[in-house]
Amino acid sequence: MPTSGIAAPALLEALPDVILVADAAGNVVYANPAVRSLLGHEPADLRGRSLDVLMPERFRTAHNRGYSRFLATGVGTLVGATTQVPALHANGSEVAVELTLSRLDGGREGALPAGDVEGAPAGGVVVAALRDASTTIRLERQIEVARYLTATLRVTAALTEAADADVAFEQLLPTLCAELDWDAATLWQPEGCGGRLIHAGTWSAPDAPVPALEAGIRGRAFSRGEGLPGLAWQRREPVVIEDLGSDPRFLRGDAARSDDLRTAVAFPVLRGDDLLAVCELFSREQRPVPPELVDVLASAGRQIGQFLARLRAESEVRGLADTLQRSLLPSHLPAIPGIQLAARYRAGAEGVFVGGDTYDVMPLPDGRWMVLIADVCGTGAEAAAMTALTRHTARAASSTGNPAEVLCAVNTALLHEQGSGPLRFVTACCLVLQPGPGGTTARVALAGHPPPLRRDTAGAVTEVGLVGRPLGIDPDVVYEQVDVALPHGTTMVLYTDGVTEARDDAGVQFGEAGLIDVLRRTAALPADATVEAVSAAVERQVSGSRYAADDQAVLAIGC
Repeated sequence: MPTSGIAAPALLEALPDVILVADAAGNVVYANPAVRSLLGHEPADLRGRSLDVLMPERFRTAHNRGYSRFLATGVGTLVGATTQVPALHANGSEVAVELTLSRLDGGREGALPAGDVEGAPAGGVVVAALRDASTTIRLERQIEVARYLTATLRVTAALTEAADADVAFEQLLPTLCAELDWDAATLWQPEGCGGRLIHAGTWSAPDAPVPALEAGIRGRAFSRGEGLPGLAWQRREPVVIEDLGSDPRFLRGDAARSDDLRTAVAFPVLRGDDLLAVCELFSREQRPVPPELVDVLASAGRQIGQFLARLRAESEVRGLADTLQRSLLPSHLPAIPGIQLAARYRAGAEGVFVGGDTYDVMPLPDGRWMVLIADVCGTGAEAAAMTALTRHTARAASSTGNPAEVLCAVNTALLHEQGSGPLRFVTACCLVLQPGPGGTTARVALAGHPPPLRRDTAGAVTEVGLVGRPLGIDPDVVYEQVDVALPHGTTMVLYTDGVTEARDDAGVQFGEAGLIDVLRRTAALPADATVEAVSAAVERQVSGSRYAADDQAVLAIGC
């Protein structure tokens, strides 16, 4: 049934959406009252004016070409579809709208009548429905921002699993691309002098390599403000190039065209004002980069920068701690004719960079050898300082050839260095070895330290030495020493309490009994195999334990 000539305009007048009807010349022949609230125009003022008064100037040329083509062919790209476009408000601002275009075919059922009543659209060929899209766009942007933020959180979470900053940088590019839907990425880092950005890595999907891009960046460097990486460095914010093939700022247009890369965004990775890196992300589709993504990348660059800077600092601290720890232990054990020496050191709880255990073996002028093992109360820099003082003082006092006097010298030095902070004491075992044709004699002195264990050729294990007070507590302490015979086939094992106090997940300690049991079972083995067996047994004890392990040092002397 044909639509009533009165019902159609009445219906259009009441609609909340804007309805516009245009004639073959592209002029408005009808506008309903909703145009007043959405675009600020009076309906009567629009009649007879060109449709392009409602669109930003940058779209008018394309609109006129498309409208002419539609009139000539009856086909339009926007006809029958709903599209988000900007419309021009009467005050000059732009309003996001959802636009739906339809043809008007006169005489067909449902067509708008031409002139049945006053104010009806006469001569209309196109009807446009406009709806305010700002709420939809805000919701879409919020969803998109949430997706971007979730992606960057996943990037940060992935980086937290990296062992150090170098590994984190290696994981950064593939993780960014996977989470943010980009096809390839490059990483640029400043040279040591900070004068240029040099290539540090490239990633692309395994099934979509970027050979031209990779070839074009070998040996390439960018100064501040040069190329896309240099621009991101200079501006300290993300930079977008939507058409890599035609934008002269990119400087690698030939490579982009060869690899079919269309759009790129680069963002700086910053720690405060310091540039750590610049990341470039590439897409094979020419895609708009919304402001929300730019903002998220800017924030992510700073967050990633802080995280990587912390990783780098921790790596440097670990490197310094490792160097310091090595300085507290001999680089190698000396070769003593007729005597086997073997030692193992295991750092304590995770996160403790420098332990307080040390051992040392050094020659004396008369052909004898001093052996020291010590355990400093505590960990960290202060404990390391006391460990160094203990070791170096013992070496300086070793010329006396008397282990009790060595311990007294260390005790005096430690008391001299004690400050106002918590009491720091040291336990130690010092012995002097006298090799001989019938075996070796050991003179042993102890300062609060676990007594050495002597294993004979039959596998019997006994403690040796008299335990005195720890070092660094009593200025008047006197240490006693005993002589122990070590005939051929005998092994003496020195250790710190981290060995016997190692606890399993139930809290049960390895104990002296566990250590003695290992020594008995390895009676026929040389010094190095004995130490290896002890270390393995302790490792099994602490495996999977909830209890933090202490530093552990074991030194075996085989005669």
